[in-house]
Amino acid sequence: MASKTVFITGAAAGIGRKAAVSFARKGYTVGGYDIDEVGLKSLKDEIEDLGGTAVVGHLNVTDADEFAERLAEFTATTGGRLDVLVNNAGILVAGKFEELKIATIHREIDINTKGVANGLHAAFPYLKATKGSVAISMASASAIYGQAELASYSATKHYVRAITEALDIEWGSYGIRLAAIWPLYVQTAMTENIKTGTTDSLGIKLGPQDVADVIVKAAEPGLYSKLTHQIHWTVGTQTALLAMGSRFSPIWLTRLVNKRLAHGGH
Repeated sequence: MASKTVFITGAAAGIGRKAAVSFARKGYTVGGYDIDEVGLKSLKDEIEDLGGTAVVGHLNVTDADEFAERLAEFTATTGGRLDVLVNNAGILVAGKFEELKIATIHREIDINTKGVANGLHAAFPYLKATKGSVAISMASASAIYGQAELASYSATKHYVRAITEALDIEWGSYGIRLAAIWPLYVQTAMTENIKTGTTDSLGIKLGPQDVADVIVKAAEPGLYSKLTHQIHWTVGTQTALLAMGSRFSPIWLTRLVNKRLAHGGH
């Protein structure tokens, strides 16, 4: 198959949808998967109106068997080719840890971590068979340091950071790159009712297209990013500054900055 291919989870709306359309505009055959099948139908129509090709289908990323089935179905239409996997599906739950229901915490862990593991594991043989392939997963600025009122979410994004770094080393011998995308808060349905100390301090200044643009850059890196083997891709000035600051500051100072941003007192 001549055109490149991309498989995107959480593609019906928000960041995933913007990424799907962005890849379609670049000539990719797009696989869009989500639990929102109505949203997927309109995504398919939008991509086809652009003259692109879209394959869509239901996917609960926490179901490893379904993930493997959807990838097998998609790659059956692409001759086995999978240039880009985008693990985008995720949820954000905010609040004091002890006040959240444990079932809610477990659901966030299942989607944000098991969903990523399921995708990477199921996609491996197709990525291995495709020259120059890349697996991209959504991390977050909350993976810089554990975030108050986002404890579980932040922990899941630390998982994404670690598995991305580890598999980039493990899978390098197969010619597979890995990348993690690091936005701060993004104006989507996921953040509509979110209010924490850090949203008050930093605001919600990114849109889904901002993140989608960086996802595409991670899939098709420029010369400098190739030479430096860039793995982590920050989105927006705020995230870049926070990441840079944490890299060069002692851990006690990083903790203090995060505590102050979260209005955590002295």
